[in-house]
Amino acid sequence: MVKFSAKRIALLSVLTAMASITFLIEGLFPPMFIPGAKMGLSNIFSMLAVVLLSPVDAIILVAVRTTLGSFMVGNLSSWVYSFTAGVASVAVTGFLYWLLRDKVSLVAISVVGAVVHNITQNTIFCLITSTPELFAYLPYLALIGVVAGLVVGVATVLIVKSVPFDKFIDAN
Repeated sequence: MVKFSAKRIALLSVLTAMASITFLIEGLFPPMFIPGAKMGLSNIFSMLAVVLLSPVDAIILVAVRTTLGSFMVGNLSSWVYSFTAGVASVAVTGFLYWLLRDKVSLVAISVVGAVVHNITQNTIFCLITSTPELFAYLPYLALIGVVAGLVVGVATVLIVKSVPFDKFIDAN
């Protein structure tokens, strides 16, 4: 059972705000290699929520960030892809972290989460638009997911190691 204390809600709110701002800033840059492909730096804060709080908190963060982000950039149709892929990614990340955190690095878990995110987003797009030809992008999206997952994972590890979160929150 997740206990929602004031400190926990405050940390989740700060992480959500930082994720939203990062999402907006990243949207100012051109896509990588494939139209719409981004590094997904806002996922650093989803990973932090998984590590510092819980997968439930991370799913809340993703739901709020994708909803607010879609409204802020004026692209509500992208919400379906972002929300679904974000929730799938965080669910897999949270499960792997819970199951394997003592055996597998956080960076490896991040890579799996990023690849799941890209595959889910592409699959939803192909299903909604009835364009199975776009499944041909999956190898490229998986490769981009590996790179993005490495960046997000390394950033998350550096933040967890350098910020004394235990000094201002009793998260768990």
